[in-house]
Amino acid sequence: MAETLPLSVVIVACNEAHNLPRCLASVQGWVAEIIVVLNGTTDDSEMIAEQHGAVVFETEWRGYRDTKNWALDHATRPWALALDADEEVSAALRAGIEAFFRRADHESFAGARFPRKVWFIDRWIMHGDWYPDYNLRLFHRGRARWGGDAFVHEKVEVDSPVATLTGDLHHYSFPSLSRHVAKINPFADLFVEQQKARNGRFSLATAVLRPGWRFFRAYVLKLGCLDGYPGFYIAWANAFGALVRYSRLYEAERRKEPPIDAHSG
Repeated sequence: MAETLPLSVVIVACNEAHNLPRCLASVQGWVAEIIVVLNGTTDDSEMIAEQHGAVVFETEWRGYRDTKNWALDHATRPWALALDADEEVSAALRAGIEAFFRRADHESFAGARFPRKVWFIDRWIMHGDWYPDYNLRLFHRGRARWGGDAFVHEKVEVDSPVATLTGDLHHYSFPSLSRHVAKINPFADLFVEQQKARNGRFSLATAVLRPGWRFFRAYVLKLGCLDGYPGFYIAWANAFGALVRYSRLYEAERRKEPPIDAHSG
């Protein structure tokens, strides 16, 4: 059996029984430890995780940042690889991670980042806002924590230089168009909460200009046009998502009940 890396894979999941087998199989056998933290799960996620050799914990949802830090605290190895259940370590990325640990200077880095590639409809998306989408997911637990916003856009914060690895992290985030569309409102909810916490205010100029910029940047500047129709859809959907977020902020600030018509009824 090949020597395992001094690495804890840490996964936070809720009702991901359909995704966990692929994710866990991609790391099983070459990492020292797999930690799966479940919150509010009602499917077979716990059984599947244990079948793949994972140590399972349960906790209440604390927001993305704080739940991931809670999970990180239950790892025991010096390095951590943070994954989502709908992600998969490709063979090329595994080779990149193993090569990183063979480097004599790898301890001089607090972590390592690598590109994430999304499967969408009928192809891997290779341009636009979705690729290369570098993610810092491999890090030394003593020199990194999940930081950023408590509601959304959490990120790993480190105190030392970060290496860049080859090989893609595969992401199967949107099994259908309907699932992608369904996520627009939940992300808008988180955006509104985030803006309230920051005392952010609605801006008409931003609401008008930002969606157009999002489309132009993704489809033209980042060559989303080379991804065929999915590239066109992604650029427009990201633009529409921005419009919804700012419109929801407008609504949260100004919504009023309609006046009562004294002559009605």
